[in-house]
Amino acid sequence: MHNAREGTVNNLVNSEAKLPRHAVGALSVILFTAVHLWAAQKYDVTGVLLRVDRQHQTISVSCREIPGYMDAMIMDFPVQDRKELERLEPGMNIDFSLVVDKDSSHADNIHVHPFESLELDPTEARRYKLMEQAMATSSAADVLHVGQTVPDFSLIDQNRQRVSLSQFAGKVVAITFIYTRCPRPDYCVRLSNNFGLLQRRFQNRMGRDLVLLTVVIDPVHDQPESLATYARTWKADARTWHFLTGPLSEIQELCRKFDMAFYPDEALLVHSFHTLVIDRSGRLAANLEGNDFTAEQLGDLVQTVMRPAGEASSK
Repeated sequence: MHNAREGTVNNLVNSEAKLPRHAVGALSVILFTAVHLWAAQKYDVTGVLLRVDRQHQTISVSCREIPGYMDAMIMDFPVQDRKELERLEPGMNIDFSLVVDKDSSHADNIHVHPFESLELDPTEARRYKLMEQAMATSSAADVLHVGQTVPDFSLIDQNRQRVSLSQFAGKVVAITFIYTRCPRPDYCVRLSNNFGLLQRRFQNRMGRDLVLLTVVIDPVHDQPESLATYARTWKADARTWHFLTGPLSEIQELCRKFDMAFYPDEALLVHSFHTLVIDRSGRLAANLEGNDFTAEQLGDLVQTVMRPAGEASSK
């Protein structure tokens, strides 16, 4: 696209010498317009925010494909307006305008998209809303924010081994919440599939740099035996991907810390979706709400957290 425009401009320039003097002014207007049409382009970008560098006013984003411009990839973008960085945290779903000039580019007009639950029937929706309101008033002070240290917890895995967060000090830990009877392919199954793809992508770093924890929110039904069966479905390495259960009160207390809500129904569980990434020092690096990010974007976020500070971005 650029080459075609450059060729047009060059042809116009080369023809200038052949034009009469009175036509040069008109040609200058044409050249000015052509250059500025080429220089000022905007593209709509959506992605998961990986890192915010407020000192240098840049963001790192795992972008979805921009048709006709670039493939899905990790990109760093300058942000001209420092105020746009104030409310941003890793793990957020964002969209923005990518402004591309002749010699530079920057992100502009950044919007954060909070997850909106898919309300499948009115009864489920009402219960969900009541649950969220109750959680907001009773435990808002207990919810952990990005940058805060995650308190230790201890549960039982699919091999009936006690697993504590503290035993993974110095490693990145990803956590999600599911129940094994969930029938929806875009709910718990998607969250488990995300972890299955993480296990495959970081096969050589599992256990050494990365550990996966799947906490069940239906401990009455999801005991170690059923968890072991479920884990085999995902070809989970029990040494590095633990499916955890325990007393309902302990799981509820853990979920409250991450604003993870679930509500027992007669047949199913109404619940929100949260995927957490905890950094090597035990601090919450990201809390991704919802299920509309891709496994690749989650992997990009995990990779960013695993990477030492200052290391260049790469896939």
